Amino acid sequence: MKRPASPPPLTGLGFMDSFDKVRALHRATAYLHWDELRHRSVPDGGDVKTWWLQLKAIRRLSYVEVALRDTSGAPFRFSIPNDLHRKVHELDRIMSGHADVPAEVKGATRDRYLLAGMREEAIRSSQLEGAVTTRKDAIEMLRTGRSPLTNDERMIANNYAAIQWIRDQVHQPLTPAMLIEVQRILTEGAIDVADGAGRLRRPDEKVEVVDPNDGDVVHTPPPAEQLEARLATMCEFANSPDPPGAFIHPVLRSITLHFWLAYDHPFVDGNGRTARALFYWSMLRQGYWLTEFITISKIIREAPAQYARAFLFTETDDNDLTYFYFHQIDVLDKSLRALFDYLAKEKSETSDLARRLERVNVNPRQLALLSHALRKPATEYTIASHQQRHGIVYDTARVDLLDLAKQGFLARRKRGREFVFVGGRKLQALATGEPPRRSRR
Repeated sequence: MKRPASPPPLTGLGFMDSFDKVRALHRATAYLHWDELRHRSVPDGGDVKTWWLQLKAIRRLSYVEVALRDTSGAPFRFSIPNDLHRKVHELDRIMSGHADVPAEVKGATRDRYLLAGMREEAIRSSQLEGAVTTRKDAIEMLRTGRSPLTNDERMIANNYAAIQWIRDQVHQPLTPAMLIEVQRILTEGAIDVADGAGRLRRPDEKVEVVDPNDGDVVHTPPPAEQLEARLATMCEFANSPDPPGAFIHPVLRSITLHFWLAYDHPFVDGNGRTARALFYWSMLRQGYWLTEFITISKIIREAPAQYARAFLFTETDDNDLTYFYFHQIDVLDKSLRALFDYLAKEKSETSDLARRLERVNVNPRQLALLSHALRKPATEYTIASHQQRHGIVYDTARVDLLDLAKQGFLARRKRGREFVFVGGRKLQALATGEPPRRSRR
């Protein structure tokens, strides 16, 4: 076989030397928006505007377009810098279960942590949208199953119901009707516009996103007349195993859907919560089962300005979704770290308690309850709350609590027509470090 002719050398060509220099600079520079870059010192002492134009030239060469279009019809696009590529790879391994994940989310205690994650996301997502209530009161409402007492509690209860509903739809293709149903569940009975739940916004309804600090309009969504067609395109993008054009990593596709719903703002209320629910649906549908255990809203709520800036950076720079990708990947990473830290702390506490109870016959659910009761001795437990916390049937929850009462760890009281369980004498002994004696059965 004849050896192919070697390409002509590129060294000594001024424009190629300059190109290589800018490309190396691009790899070494964080993915900054002009609003951030303009305050930086240029590495070679040159002009910052020239530096920006060179970086943009490199980015444009690697842009990948998605089906989403802005209000003028221009496409949204993204690039994959090396740092983002690495982060997505790590998340891919962890969230799909191909890397080491804590045994607690795979074993007998899985349902308890799953329900805890769902409750936490329901609360934080509602608080992110303005719900005012304490986490303690919200947890008590969801754990006991009592009816909401305020409009804010109704938001949280709706959010919890929507998360449960969306989990049941992961094997169904996304449709506009499904999105409308999610918004209905999220907003029914907790919306200012009386008939705004379960429908798209109308042309006569002016919806804008404003800065809560100064009231400035920061985003004007597409006209209502375009919504049906835009949602149909979104669903096609979400459902296709291989969207037309270049490959889009499944995690980035889910983040794109989050942005897309928020950009289109198809409802008079509940758009942010629907966008996050859509993200969870997409991640679960694509096999990232660990998503069920994390709460992204808690991380977003801790720094809402960063979320807004990532959105605005995308809108104001070439519709470049890369800014939003970096932000959301960081949110996912922090959510996972928070989950793993929480599980490690719980494991340490329960393991210590298990050693102290080695001569006592308790199951993992009872052990978890005792651990919680030691941390919060004033807590009252009911059969319904225990059932809700662990995702078990009523009879199993009843047996668990009656058994702990029989052993002396809980005391049983009657309140109306139901039993209430509080810490008993043996729990008090545990709190003082006294080892419990084996109970007679």
